[in-house]
Amino acid sequence: MGFGCHPMRRTAESVINTKKKRLTIQLLLFILFIGAIIALTILYAPSITRLVGNPDHFRDFIDSYGALSILVFIGFQVLQVVIAAIPGEFVQIAGGYIFGTVLGTLYSVIGIMIGAVIAFYAARLLGYKVIAALISQAKIDRFSFLLNNKKGEMIVFLLFLIPGLPKDILVYIAGLSPLKPLRFFLIYLSARLPGLVGSSLIGANIQQKNYVLALIIFMVACVLFMVGILSKDLILRKLKGRSDD
Repeated sequence: MGFGCHPMRRTAESVINTKKKRLTIQLLLFILFIGAIIALTILYAPSITRLVGNPDHFRDFIDSYGALSILVFIGFQVLQVVIAAIPGEFVQIAGGYIFGTVLGTLYSVIGIMIGAVIAFYAARLLGYKVIAALISQAKIDRFSFLLNNKKGEMIVFLLFLIPGLPKDILVYIAGLSPLKPLRFFLIYLSARLPGLVGSSLIGANIQQKNYVLALIIFMVACVLFMVGILSKDLILRKLKGRSDD
């Protein structure tokens, strides 16, 4: 009889080595991802917020890139999804101001969808522990009913539709849920589209000096936002109750 390793022992060692390699890869990805998010937030979030807060300056900045201006604007939209600290509404209003309602909405859609794909798959690849280090535990706990909810498409749609909820953080949390990617992206797009159109309308009407119409749309958006903020706890309790049924 030979003195080689027992097959069961070799199998066990192989499993242990595979797990070690997987943990090492996850650790490296964790360091790279968290480091990139922190660096981008520190370096660019304050400057981007100030820049998009002034539509004329933002338009001059975008136009300075010439033929690449559309790609630069889409890049801003991607960043505002991946880096939740950047207020997306400012970027979307600026998009309408620069490109008009139709093109502003289109470029915003392209940007937020690319950003959503990055955030969703980052969460799915890196796992719960990494995302918990990026997002506060309190926020994850608040939406934890999504994580084990296999039939939550309508709930996810409402969460992204209701103003006042943290849309960009929800993308990361959705990445940890059992939702199929294609279904999630379709839900995400359909829920975000009304808000994107509204923001682009505001920006386009400001640029065209239709201040009354822009103010009306803005006030409607503010009312919806305040309703969402004030009733979000009640809405979340009802949605959580529905997910438990």
